[in-house]
Parts: sequence; C-alpha cells; structure tokens
Amino acid sequence: MKRFKKIVLAYSGGLDTSVIIPWLKENYDDPEIIAVSGDVGQGTELDGLEEKALKTGASKLYIEDLKKEFVEDYIFPTLKAGAKYEGDYLLGTSFARPIIAKRIVEIALKEGADAICHGCTGKGNDQVRFELTIKAFAPGMGIIAPWREWKIKSREEEIDYAEAHNIPLKISRETNYSKDKNLWHLSHEGLDLEDPANEPKYDKPGFLEMGVSPEQAPDQAEYVTISFEKGIPVAVNGEKTGSVEIVEKLNALGGKHGIGLVDLVENRLVGMKSRGVYETPGGAILYRAHEVLETLCLDRDTQHYKALVANRFAELVYFGQWFTPLREALSAFVDKTQENVTGDVRLKLYKGNIINAGTTSPYSLYDPEIATFDEDHVYNQADSAGFINLFGLPIKVKAMIDAKNKK
Repeated sequence: MKRFKKIVLAYSGGLDTSVIIPWLKENYDDPEIIAVSGDVGQGTELDGLEEKALKTGASKLYIEDLKKEFVEDYIFPTLKAGAKYEGDYLLGTSFARPIIAKRIVEIALKEGADAICHGCTGKGNDQVRFELTIKAFAPGMGIIAPWREWKIKSREEEIDYAEAHNIPLKISRETNYSKDKNLWHLSHEGLDLEDPANEPKYDKPGFLEMGVSPEQAPDQAEYVTISFEKGIPVAVNGEKTGSVEIVEKLNALGGKHGIGLVDLVENRLVGMKSRGVYETPGGAILYRAHEVLETLCLDRDTQHYKALVANRFAELVYFGQWFTPLREALSAFVDKTQENVTGDVRLKLYKGNIINAGTTSPYSLYDPEIATFDEDHVYNQADSAGFINLFGLPIKVKAMIDAKNKK
C-alpha cells in the first residue's frame, strides 16, 4: 500500500466512517487522520461527533456549517431546473455530495494532506460523486476508498469490526438500514427494503423520521401559499424568511401531512438497480408549487424544451457531474427561463396529497378572455380552419400519395 502521512476523512460518525479511522491507522502505517463533517442539515446526528472522532483515532474534527450554501447554490438551482431523477427522486443525497466533497478538498489543501478518504461502497453512486469533485478541485490528490480495499464484505461484518474495536454505534443489527439524512431529505436502504415485494414499514415506530404516513396524518386538510421570485421560493404564507428556514418550515408542514414519501427502484450509475425509500416533505411541496407556477409563466415551447433539460440536469446531478461545463451551461439556460417565474402558489395538503388550490403571477401568460368558453371579442374561431389545413398538410399529402400508390 502507498504510504500517506496525513489523510482527511469524510466523516459522518455513521457505521462506515466510524470503523474507517482505526482501519486506516492499522493499514496505512498510523497516519494522522483529520475528520471533516459537512453540516448539511443532519441535525442531532452531529451530536457528540467530535468526542467520537477523537476517541477512535482522529487528530481533530472539522464541522462545517454548509446549510445556507447547500440550499441556495445546490438545492434551489436544481429546483429551478425541475430536475427529478427517473421522474421521482428529488436528488437529496446526490447534490449534497459535491458541496461536502468541495469543502473537504479545501480543508485537505489547507492542512497539507496527501490523501482524502471516503466511506462510500464500491457498489454505490456516492463514490463517483465524491471522487469527481476531488478531481475537479485537487486533481493530484490521493484517494482512499476502504470498501474497495478491505476484506469486510457486509454491514454485519462492519458491526463485528466496530464491536471488536470498542467503537460505539447508534444502530443495532435489527435497525441497520443504510440512511442518509440532510436538510432536504432522508433515504432508507437495505434490510427488508432490498426485496421490492416488501411494503415499506411506514407505520413502524422509528422508521419515518421527517414525518408520518398518510394514514397517520390529520383528517383536516391544511393550506399553504409559496411565493417565488424568479423561480426561487422567498416566502411561506406571506412571511418572508431565509432559504434554510423555508425548507425547514415546509419540512415540518409536509411531514405533518404525510407528504413526500417515495418508494423507488432506481438505476444506479454503476449499472445495477437499487430500491430506496425517500422522505422529502418540504421538497415535494416546493417542486409542485414551482411546476404549477411555471404553467402560468412559461410559453409552450420553453416549457416543453425545459422538460428535456430537466431530465439531463437530473442525470448530471445524480451522476456526480455537478462541477462540469455542461451543468453550468444548463443552469445558465434555466436561469434565463426563470426571469418571469414570479408569483404565489396556494396548495392544499391532505394525507400525502398535494392539491392545487390557486395560482397568481404578474407575468401570467394565461388570458381569461382568450381561453373562455363564453363569448369573446379577441379570438376569431374561424381562423382555426386555415391553421388546421396548414398544420395537417403533411398528413393530407401522405394520405393522398398512399391512396395513389395503392391504385
């Protein structure tokens, strides 16, 4: 093995990174380990992290508050794009990795480290997301991925290793779901979820953390109004507040009503299918509100083309290609489309459902006088005959030629 004197570790305090510190000490000739945790809204998961990191062998721990940057520079640009991976996944883990990895690189360069280590498995997407970001900002930096090197083959064996090295864990063998939590979402993978035939245990105490199941939601619907300026949410129910607070407020509201639960079998970048359950209560509300507002403010051709861009944007985010010229170019296109996406969207939340309840915008392209079924004085219905003749000309010509060739 190549020797490294100082290694910066992407540290969450979870199972993987908890066992990695002593493993690095044992297998890389006792290097200095500097742990770095990016705070993107994990909440209480960060409690006691410094003590744990130091006890297991790290020389220091950085906890970097990245929440505001995460929301404004990663979440909101993706929201404006309308990007959803494979139609449902709101990319909660995907766009959290680049911002964390970027900060880790900055600390590694400041500390004079010669390698960065992460705890991503060789089967997952996160290894790509971390390492593409490292290559973008420190192309010569060494990278260590223990899951691609060590003899540990499962999370069960990781727990065995932790117990043998007296490493405290917050999980048990029975609750050993692979989870990722941040301000935007919580993902669940593993255990019974590995069989797509199994229904998720939404009603089991402790499974859902950001909300309740639709069955447990209140019997009374609740309304919420989201205000946007140029595609960016700026207020909830008329109260302007910061970006992080908007997401937090909508998470609480959506979670209360069982909003934002997704059970998805997705295609990982590495080629396999995986099954995950996602909680994204506030994100689901914001995506719906933004989509509804765009139906008023975008012309048809822009709206339809933007849907194509949204799909490609989602792939770039999911594949870890945030820091690429194409992603930046697509964001520039998206920003142009959002210049008039300003207004208020009212939604009704009821037992897992998000129901449209009225939308207004000073830039609305909807003209009631043109659209009405009643009498109007701005639209000559007779004009449609000529339009249909021209629009249908290719069909008519083909039919005439087909008929002629059959004779």
